[in-house]
Amino acid sequence: MRIGLISDTHSHLEESVFDYFEECDEIWHAGDIGTWDVVERLETFRPFKAVYGNIDGGTFRRVYPENLIFECEGVKVLMTHIGGYPGRYTARVRKLLEEHRPKLYICGHSHILKIMPDRNLDLLHINPGAAGVHGFHKMKTIVRFSIENAIIKDVEVVELGLRGKIK
Repeated sequence: MRIGLISDTHSHLEESVFDYFEECDEIWHAGDIGTWDVVERLETFRPFKAVYGNIDGGTFRRVYPENLIFECEGVKVLMTHIGGYPGRYTARVRKLLEEHRPKLYICGHSHILKIMPDRNLDLLHINPGAAGVHGFHKMKTIVRFSIENAIIKDVEVVELGLRGKIK
């Protein structure tokens, strides 16, 4: 299973995302989607999973959960928008991680790309950074990876260009 991971689009979706996600089986969005246009374009393109972010209003919060816990190819996944990273989890996320014991923990919010293991909880943390043009990040980023036979592999960071430039 090939996954395209995106976050913090804030109503903006680069056309090049579709080229980079062409070989992906699913697209996962880690919150701060912004508009339904972003959802519709991604949902039409590939099967789509998402959580709501802090900028996503009432309708998004009725359609998408705050936390999404599921299994993909033998890997338990926890995806949320705000949650921190290994060594700096929020109390809410620490409780979820300890209760559910995922092998893959995904969040967004910080606009800071991070891919790092948590050896204490035996998981991989991925924050794909921000793909939109709003925020303090300099480079727009997304992540691609594969899950096969309960193994997360072939993790790739894709730079979409500088935040101020639209492709």
